[in-house]
Amino acid sequence: MSDLRELYQEVILDHSRNPRNFGRLENANHEADGNNPLCGDQITLFVRTEDGMVIDISFEGSGCAISTASASLMTEALKGKSIEDAQELFEQFHGMVTGDPMRESQSAQSMGKLSVLAGVREFPVRVKCASLAWHTFKAAIEEAVEPVSTE
Repeated sequence: MSDLRELYQEVILDHSRNPRNFGRLENANHEADGNNPLCGDQITLFVRTEDGMVIDISFEGSGCAISTASASLMTEALKGKSIEDAQELFEQFHGMVTGDPMRESQSAQSMGKLSVLAGVREFPVRVKCASLAWHTFKAAIEEAVEPVSTE
């Protein structure tokens, strides 16, 4: 295994074992639930926005290492971003994990820590694990009533 791949695995395991921004955000003004029935991942995402900015974001739930690490990394990446920039990052992330060149406007190397999840594109069933938190974020911002499901 290459050194870079080992480093990526370590980052994913660290975020899975010690997720950042985990817990209920009491002053959230957006919230959404998401689940991935195939893997058993379940997430509730809490977002606080003001003046078109993601001021704070957190999550609760349980899931596999990829799902939890992705939610943790996503919350770090989105905090402090404009909603418009966050939605663009969603598109870039989705392109990266699906390998869809039409949606991937940046290379994985330019996505910072999020690039550790680029390898999931090699395992199509894991793409749903990695993208659950992102789809749930989109639902929260759009104030969707129905929970997000990857099925």
